[in-house]
Amino acid sequence: MTAPTTTALESTKAAELLGLLARDLAPDRLATDPRTLAAHATDRSGARSDGSPLAVVHARRTEDVTVTLRHAHALGVPVVPRGAGTGLSGGATAGEGVLVLDLSGMNRVLELSADDQLAVVEPGVITAELDRAAGAHGLRYAPDPASAAISTIGGNIATNAGGLRCAKYGVTRDSVLGLEAVLADGTVIRTGRRTVKGVTGYDLTALLTGSEGTLAVITSATLRLRPVPVATATLAAYFPSFEAAAEASYAIGRAGVEPALAELVDGPVLHAIDPELRERGAALLVVQCDGAGAAVEAEVVARLLTPLATTVEVTDDPAEAESLLAARRLALPALERLGRPLIEDIAVPRSRLAEAARSIRAISERHGVPIFTIAHAADGNLHPIIVVDPDPDLDRLPDAAWEAAGEIFALALRLGGTLTGEHGVGVLKRQWVAEELGPAAHALQRRLKEAFDPRGILNPGKSL
Repeated sequence: MTAPTTTALESTKAAELLGLLARDLAPDRLATDPRTLAAHATDRSGARSDGSPLAVVHARRTEDVTVTLRHAHALGVPVVPRGAGTGLSGGATAGEGVLVLDLSGMNRVLELSADDQLAVVEPGVITAELDRAAGAHGLRYAPDPASAAISTIGGNIATNAGGLRCAKYGVTRDSVLGLEAVLADGTVIRTGRRTVKGVTGYDLTALLTGSEGTLAVITSATLRLRPVPVATATLAAYFPSFEAAAEASYAIGRAGVEPALAELVDGPVLHAIDPELRERGAALLVVQCDGAGAAVEAEVVARLLTPLATTVEVTDDPAEAESLLAARRLALPALERLGRPLIEDIAVPRSRLAEAARSIRAISERHGVPIFTIAHAADGNLHPIIVVDPDPDLDRLPDAAWEAAGEIFALALRLGGTLTGEHGVGVLKRQWVAEELGPAAHALQRRLKEAFDPRGILNPGKSL
């Protein structure tokens, strides 16, 4: 008798899994129609895997996740957890034979405690909606990714997302107190605590935050909230060059001011948003100070920037502040209208931000590919964005774009930085991970993956 082929075995397992899920999940939880599969095959990065996913599970409760993973683990079928699909590194891409676990329907705020300044939420809660819910209690959720209006808390935790306010309040990990998560075999674990302090055992909460769905599937999160600042003051300064703006940004830190945000946008991005903005300068630096000393800090920043910038505007009006920040928030949508963006996410020491910007411009010229740059200037996190031909039939990025990206990653490491500050590795940066981590640390991380997920079913081929 001829042994069955690998493909035949996989097909048998897939059919068995679908039967078990159809039996054990509510009828509206499992989808196999082509339109749904296509919508869940990629994320905002545009990266695609070969083939089409096997099915999509629309989870509504933790029990849906445990049932799905228990059966997938037993049969060895790969599972890709997914939120809103706003990721920029291909971490939620799903190809042939993969089961997609869509968590966006787990979108309840389970608890919001003003006294303890925390919230317990499901992973599908939209980031901005949590911030609004906290605002009713005089609190806010500090992490502020540019995609806050559409990204989910679960996705933010999966990539340890940063955002505009991370200069002062840190990245997502700094606001995650505890997690409920489901391991690959369906076991539910709870990590962390409800207190700000706590050092019992290994810090599994921090380990799962940023693990890109490769170690466990998060089903709820206990998050730290903070008081809404009593005052804010926002400055917008235009500069003759991106390097001049970068140098001005770290002069702010040297002066002892810790802004809530300091965002940099280069001239090509300004032109993509609105040509009139580009006429005002070759770079825009937006700085926001908050708290009781906001006005005093803004005054110090204005004195620093005025001799270096072409223009400086200051406001303490929240509506005007949002108007000044609009250019930063509109950057990616504006570039997406120009073509397909390859969005990079390097971070370098703050003192080397200007050097990185100069080198990125040289890389752009050397490879003949347009590179648009925005940055979280206060923490050295740059987003050099390569925009390529918008041809819908283009199934892969041109070689010149990948060569430029490779040089950008090498630049980050050479300057003492990292491949990714907040978007995660996904599939787009996986080939450079070993170089940053080194062989011993890379091998240790692989052993951690095996300990959490011995059959390797959770988001395989991502991150490491």
